[in-house]
Amino acid sequence: MTDLDDIDRALVRALARDASQSAGALGRRLGLSQPATWRRIRKLEATGVLRGRQLRLNAEALGFGVTVFLGVKLATKGRVSLEDFERAVSAIPEVQQVEHVLGLYDYRLRVVARDLPDFERVLRRRIMTLPGAGEVEANVMLSEERRPGPL
Repeated sequence: MTDLDDIDRALVRALARDASQSAGALGRRLGLSQPATWRRIRKLEATGVLRGRQLRLNAEALGFGVTVFLGVKLATKGRVSLEDFERAVSAIPEVQQVEHVLGLYDYRLRVVARDLPDFERVLRRRIMTLPGAGEVEANVMLSEERRPGPL
């Protein structure tokens, strides 16, 4: 765990809200110079606190109106099955996120589709045909609220 002071925490909170802010703008908000802010950002990246900046796309605006979370239980367990499944599921463009989890299911997938018939096509033709795919449970997302982390 990395020790963060109050300024580091404020910097992380500000970047979590909007990672596109310049070091100069962040510094003005936090009472730091641009070079001092930049050094802190670099330190946070070097220590692994910041792992990059991501662009968040609006899937609905791009024509993907349905998001479904799938719980997938593998039909066969074993190292080969895990690797084969992960490789195959990562190649499906509609699968936005793959999480290997502990619990009732082995994997949790975030899948986007244009509509429910499109999701059914992805499920039947791509996901259910994956090596090792067994039981599947689908949860359709109704709404989403994002909150920054515990800082």
